[in-house]
Amino acid sequence: MVLSTAAARAETMSPAPTGIGTVAQASVSSNLGDTSIRPFRIQVSDEALADLRRRLATTKWPQRETVTDASQGVQLATMQKLARYWHTEYDWRKVEARLNALPQFTTSIDGIDIHFIHVRSKHPNALPVIITHGWPGSIIEQLKIIDPLADPTAHGGQAEDAFDVVIPSLPGYGLSGQPTTTGWDPQHIARAWVELMRRLGYTRFVAQGGDWGDAVSEQMALQAPPELLGVHTNMPATVPDDIAKALQFGEPAPSGLSVDEKKAYDQLDYFYKHGLAYAQEMSNRPQTLYGIEDSPIGLAAWMLDHDIRSYELIARVFDGQSEGLTRDDILDNVTLYWLTNTAVSSARLYWENKLAFFAPKGITIPVAVSVFPDEIYAAPRSWAEKAFPKLIHYNKLDKGGHFAAWEQPMTFVQELQVAFRSLR
Repeated sequence: MVLSTAAARAETMSPAPTGIGTVAQASVSSNLGDTSIRPFRIQVSDEALADLRRRLATTKWPQRETVTDASQGVQLATMQKLARYWHTEYDWRKVEARLNALPQFTTSIDGIDIHFIHVRSKHPNALPVIITHGWPGSIIEQLKIIDPLADPTAHGGQAEDAFDVVIPSLPGYGLSGQPTTTGWDPQHIARAWVELMRRLGYTRFVAQGGDWGDAVSEQMALQAPPELLGVHTNMPATVPDDIAKALQFGEPAPSGLSVDEKKAYDQLDYFYKHGLAYAQEMSNRPQTLYGIEDSPIGLAAWMLDHDIRSYELIARVFDGQSEGLTRDDILDNVTLYWLTNTAVSSARLYWENKLAFFAPKGITIPVAVSVFPDEIYAAPRSWAEKAFPKLIHYNKLDKGGHFAAWEQPMTFVQELQVAFRSLR
């Protein structure tokens, strides 16, 4: 069946084994009592990929920015290099095959079909971990860490550090269903993740997340289900109230800050003044973003403009420099959003959220923190110790940014192995 535009993209993914159905149709389950776990495979139509290439070829470009840096936003030269590669060389079928080589499933939770990857380790006594992505990420972020976590001996590690790995797609993101009613905030998603782990038969597990993944993991920690042993975060909520107030009202940094605390304040101050526009738009008017649902270049530019350090890294990649990410890595993620028609539905999570993102939440279970230097802010140990009374691990890394598992997968894996050893 030949489809066009958004309809073609919405009908490109199907649950196994029948190969019939779509993400849009599967987004709301007709049987709220169905707790079955169903195999899933990705099947993108040739028509959807042809439509993408056609849109790339007919992009209407703006005038070049009037500055020599990225202060006005994503630069024209970067986007034109990205578009050229996307249109002429990029091959979606490679990542499709990579995903289909993994055990993928869906299960209906509170009326939404949740997609997830589930890899059980061959090693006995593996510790189950549920890993949650953020925006503008997806399950693509975590693909590089799955095998080293599940089979550490194949990567120079020890069998006793093995994990059973569960990686869900957030509701409204990628291969999960799109909510058709309000209420899917981080608290709701946290409850859904606990239900998912219970359906998989796990009676003890840990959680990991950054960005929205941190918000969800920290809500799981606050809900404190008996099965949850602890959480690891690479983007923790640790900002004290006096710091948050100063940032909110544009006041100078409070006196008496340590070197690390002043650095964190300056990083947050820059982000609030120069990097928060995307979040403000999605928090207030996500439905207005029709352009990113209709234009692949518009979508890519919106996703690249998340934080300045990630953007600079991606710009270097498309300049031909060797970095932790490749051009295919970046476009695998953007193309997944495009093909699943989830640009706007993913943005609604910002509208749903009513939590102060960086504020400590009063978590009392064990927490581990990994600080990557190019994250939006580097949480000081002093803030982490106050935010998490049971801080079991804190480490500052030499390299890595907002997409740490994607950029520095082996470093990220080692952090999880060390962080959770005391909880096994």
